[in-house]
Amino acid sequence: MVQVSMKLEMKDTPGQLVRALKPISETGGNIIAVIHQRESSSHSDIIDVQVVIELIEGRIQDLIEKMKQQGVTVQRIGTERLIHRRSLIMIGHIMHTDLTDTVDHIDKTGYAEVSELQLVMPAIAEPSSARITIKASTASAMGKAVDILRDVAKKKEILIIEPLEDAQ
Repeated sequence: MVQVSMKLEMKDTPGQLVRALKPISETGGNIIAVIHQRESSSHSDIIDVQVVIELIEGRIQDLIEKMKQQGVTVQRIGTERLIHRRSLIMIGHIMHTDLTDTVDHIDKTGYAEVSELQLVMPAIAEPSSARITIKASTASAMGKAVDILRDVAKKKEILIIEPLEDAQ
């Protein structure tokens, strides 16, 4: 399975979104997210929809053809190679121990990267906390990336609380 992000363009008519999404199930795809924000100020009869799906590799062309048959134009398509996601909490002197270095240890692997980081710093001398989200290409790669984070955190005396969601 590969994760695919698509920007779709379609007529703004009742039932068109359902017709646009139907080919996804017909090609064995699984919808992860649909972002459809209708602009009330727009007078256009065309709308854009962002879709993220999981699909068996090799079926993308078939999906695009089926969408075209439904009157949907695929404006942009891209595959997401980092499909496994895991969030952890770090507590300690995160900034004072070189946050860039901590992130670089994961990013330089080539199979995983830090995709989100939210940091809270209550005071200069106080420990901070951060929610770090890692994306990886496989479950095994995710395990290796989390091991790297654990090793770096141990050296820097940062507490890791894990996972915030089930490992994927």
